[in-house]
Amino acid sequence: QVHVVESGGGLVQPGGSLRLSCSAPGFSLDYYFVSWFRQAPGKEREGVSCISCCDGPTYIADSVKGRFTVSRDNAANTVYLQMNNLKPEDTAIYFCATDLNRSNCVGLPNNLSGYWGQGAQVIVSP
Repeated sequence: QVHVVESGGGLVQPGGSLRLSCSAPGFSLDYYFVSWFRQAPGKEREGVSCISCCDGPTYIADSVKGRFTVSRDNAANTVYLQMNNLKPEDTAIYFCATDLNRSNCVGLPNNLSGYWGQGAQVIVSP
């Protein structure tokens, strides 16, 4: 059974940084795209980023472009979401997901049929 795990959430002041990690212990993410989503209280889930495998396309939501970057370390079997210059409106639960089937992102999804982590809470507050 596939378990996707996020880590790295927490409480940070506006302007601060956090790095979220996404892994799937026992399964290789190397050849598959991985997406990050977030859901703030009372709001719909939104896609934040999608990173393909193997030099394929990467997508970042306009709302975080220039502040968030997504990367992957295949040796560590981990995908990262680096979040800089965080704002209170970035407060949300962040999820990563993959279908362990397709290699490339096709745009920035708002949903995904596949394997999801339990979420990592990010709170941006003074």
